[in-house]
Formats: sequence, structure tokens, C-alpha cells
Amino acid sequence: MSFRIGYGYDVHRLNEGQELILGGIKIPHDKGCVAHSDGDVLIHAICDALLGAAALRDIGYHFPNTDNQYKNIDSKILLKKTIQILHDNGYSLGNIDSTICLQKPKIQDFIPEMIQTIASVMNIAESKISIKATTSEELGFIGEEKGIAAHAMVLIEKTP
Repeated sequence: MSFRIGYGYDVHRLNEGQELILGGIKIPHDKGCVAHSDGDVLIHAICDALLGAAALRDIGYHFPNTDNQYKNIDSKILLKKTIQILHDNGYSLGNIDSTICLQKPKIQDFIPEMIQTIASVMNIAESKISIKATTSEELGFIGEEKGIAAHAMVLIEKTP
């Protein structure tokens, strides 16, 4: 068996009046992500990590923000398509470890639902997904609540 790791990162600007979607669910907050899609930084980071691990380019290559078919798209659809690309290339998921970086709101209570949602979309066990959250101690664009970021690491394996 051949194991590979991948790393993904995404960042979006926050604006008042936008919806905040993280891990495929809506989080109540007065600010949300400005993006071509729904701006789900967690799912975008996971997609990038998966594609990168398999050396299949990145999310922007497969789902460009210049293509109107992806305008306001639900990122869960992008994740489902990413998993299909991985399977079509003979890979399966080992696990995901991810971190969401934001000052507000506190999202600890939403993490179990994010895990359930992502596991359902990917058709995997919830135990394969770790989601953590952190602040930037009020430093930088994240601390000033001007933006949000997410990091993801994945392990995939080539199926014989």
C-alpha cells in the first residue's frame, strides 16, 4: 500500500450580512465569508489537502472561481466531487485533521455537527475526522475579525 499526505489552507474575508458556513453547516453570526462559492473555508481546505495528497492540483483548478457554474455553490457538492476524483484515481481516505482559525463566534458546540455532515458527504466514519478551532489572540486579520482561515491535513492511500 502507498500512503500519501496532503495539506490544505483556505482564507476568506468576513463581511456583515453574509452567511457563515463552516463544515457544511450554517453558524449563527453577524458576519460571513465573502466568496464565489458559499465560502466554507474548512471544506475548501479539506478539498485542497485531498487533491494535493494525490498530486491532482488544487480546488481552484477543478472548480475555478471564474466559472459561473460554481457561483454560490454549496461546498459540500465540491467535497463530494473531490472525493469522486480521488476514487477515480484509485485513492481512499485514511483520516483528516483540521483547524479553523477565527476570533468569533465560538464554534466548539458546532463541531460535532460539522463532523457528522462531512462524514455523511464523504461516506466515511466520523472517527476519521478531527476538527479543532482556535483564535489568533486578537492578532492580525483573524483577530480583528476581518477574515477566517482553515488548515487541513489528510492521509490517503492508493488502493491496489
